[in-house]
Amino acid sequence: MTNRLSIQGKYQYRLAGWRYSAIVRFLLFLVLAAVCYFALVHRVVPQTYDIQLGSIAEKDILAPRPIENAVATEKAKEEAAQKVQPVYQIVSLRNEAALDSVFEKLLQINADPDVSQADKVNIYKSVIPTLIRDHLDRQLKAYTDNGQYNAQLLSEMRKQLADQQYRIPEETFYKIPRLSKDDLAEMQPVAKEIVIRLMNEQVLEAQTARAKVAELVNASNLTKNNARELVQELVRAALSPNKFYDQKGTDEAKGHARDIVKAVYINKNEVLVAKGEKITEELYQRLASLDLLRDEASYWPKVGLLLFLVLLTFVVYMFVRQSPLPISGNNVQLLMLILILSMTVAFMKVFSMFQNLDYPYIAYLAPTAVGAMLVTILLNAQLAFVAAVFIGVTASIIFNAEHLQVFDFKYGLLALTSSFAAIFSIQRASQRSSILKAGMMVSLCALVMAAALLLLDEHDTKRSAIFAASFALGSGLLTAVFVIGLLPFFEMAFGILSPLKLVELSNPNHPLLRKLLTETPGTYHHSIMVGNLSEAAAEAIGADGLLCRVGAYYHDIGKTKRPSYFIENQSGMENPHDRIDPALSKSIIVAHARDGVEMLKDAGIPKPLRDIAEQHHGTTLLQYFYHKAAKQAEEKGEPGPEETDYRYPGPKAQTKEAAIVGIADCVEAAVRSLRNPTVEQIDSMVRKIIKGRVDDGQFNECDLTIKELDQIAKTLNETLLGIFHSRIEYPTDMPNHKQDQTKEGSP
Repeated sequence: MTNRLSIQGKYQYRLAGWRYSAIVRFLLFLVLAAVCYFALVHRVVPQTYDIQLGSIAEKDILAPRPIENAVATEKAKEEAAQKVQPVYQIVSLRNEAALDSVFEKLLQINADPDVSQADKVNIYKSVIPTLIRDHLDRQLKAYTDNGQYNAQLLSEMRKQLADQQYRIPEETFYKIPRLSKDDLAEMQPVAKEIVIRLMNEQVLEAQTARAKVAELVNASNLTKNNARELVQELVRAALSPNKFYDQKGTDEAKGHARDIVKAVYINKNEVLVAKGEKITEELYQRLASLDLLRDEASYWPKVGLLLFLVLLTFVVYMFVRQSPLPISGNNVQLLMLILILSMTVAFMKVFSMFQNLDYPYIAYLAPTAVGAMLVTILLNAQLAFVAAVFIGVTASIIFNAEHLQVFDFKYGLLALTSSFAAIFSIQRASQRSSILKAGMMVSLCALVMAAALLLLDEHDTKRSAIFAASFALGSGLLTAVFVIGLLPFFEMAFGILSPLKLVELSNPNHPLLRKLLTETPGTYHHSIMVGNLSEAAAEAIGADGLLCRVGAYYHDIGKTKRPSYFIENQSGMENPHDRIDPALSKSIIVAHARDGVEMLKDAGIPKPLRDIAEQHHGTTLLQYFYHKAAKQAEEKGEPGPEETDYRYPGPKAQTKEAAIVGIADCVEAAVRSLRNPTVEQIDSMVRKIIKGRVDDGQFNECDLTIKELDQIAKTLNETLLGIFHSRIEYPTDMPNHKQDQTKEGSP
């Protein structure tokens, strides 16, 4: 049995040994370099092919960088010209003036008694069309004289006006002479209004406008059928097209469309030679010029990239190695850092796949600040700055779409700016909404940097500026979304309690804290006091003060199962321990740590907080009940109890935070037991409690130093003086008080 336990212990030791193994650290940095190499190699070194002139391509050959395609460029220009819509000119011909002249002539002739009915009919057959035609001719001549329209357009206008001239029905001319002066006076404004209304529209085909005349006339105030009929015909005669096809303008528009078409490139990673295509002389020479032929390829770029990544990774390694942070010796945290950096590089790689010469600024949308923000929240801000530089350098290679050189630093600068903005804005994050605010700050800084880069480059168009600004604004939002989504994964996978999670757990409305407050108000108050003390002590030695505070809130949650057995909850009631055996009392008191761990586990509270609840008493002795049991045994003449039977089962504190909460827990209860504590009493009690735990070996499994314990004692004294200052008196002489070594359940 002993051998089996020994083997199991060795196995567990070896399994946990990877956390501090130098070989594992080396492998992790090697993984980071490998991930970056495979992400960047295709941006730096083109793939080569073993092909011969006249052979058939066995697979698709992709372009290693943008290559201009003259045939495709000409085709694109032709397609752009074909997409240009015909250009039309809207010409004002003042048709209502022609109608006015017609009515003037009708008033003149109808009023002349010397002209017979038959002569009037013959005159109208000739005069009405002539008046309209002459008016339109004068308008065209005026446009010809002032050169407002080109000759080709004027010719088209004459043709369309002649082709679409309206032929008035014969019977109309017989009805017009019957109109009185009053009839004509009533008809003229109606006809003119309809002509103006229809000619305000774009009329390509006059027949379309003429089809609307009957409806408009019927809706007018004309009451006589004859008048309505004649107005319709006169209006139709006055209508003409006013929208004319401009051949010259169309040709100019097509020419402009061809001119603004950018050269078409075979983008990087697009098919240069399709599978099954014959390698012609032209294709062979193109492949050779691009260093895609295996015989002519150079392997030096690969070596250069490898050396560059080794140096870049070495910089990160040296910073981690010389850092005073736990990551310098903790491979778990290092693994998380490597995973975050690799994941950020992968994000950038995905966005680079959608990047081309037409939309190069889509790279601005990449959430490059995700890595820096996660490192800041989960690890440390100083480490995040190194991560930001690492991400910025890799971004300048990954997003190098033009491939004019190895680095395109405008993308690197934008990534660096976004990452720095994320670090500065998220350091004091206390709520999940802080991530969204940080994302907005990232968007703002990215927008300013994008604007600066665009202004420095005079060749960028307005369209490019709009796209770049939009993508820069979107990057901050994507960053916030990714961080909010990934943060719980890292917290769960690596057992990390971020400040954001701790603040959420410290909310008094949390079900467990609400339960603690309502069922054990004394324990709740005690936990709050312990939280204040432990946070101050932890921050004094550089430990996690927020973790200590929240851990203190939950450390006695197990007391809610049997609240009346703990003295802080016995206000105004008999102590039940006075009536039961000390061994049973010990079992009840000791059980609260185990019960608390189970309750925290069932509630999904993270392990670091459960560890504090389990370890804050370590293996300390319940002195009150031990001495009570020894006294009872002595009175009965029986052997005294074993000291180990009256100790907490442990484990001892494994972290500084658990040890600090245990000290603060005992100190707060001990000082509270004093009626009028003095400065000397508080200092003596604090140091006596700490010394007692040191002598008892309670700190042997955590890395607290004597210097740190001394600083903890000083900080606890200062904090306790602030809490009990209103009750402290300074008499010249005071008798000594005997101090209890434990609070749990003691009377």
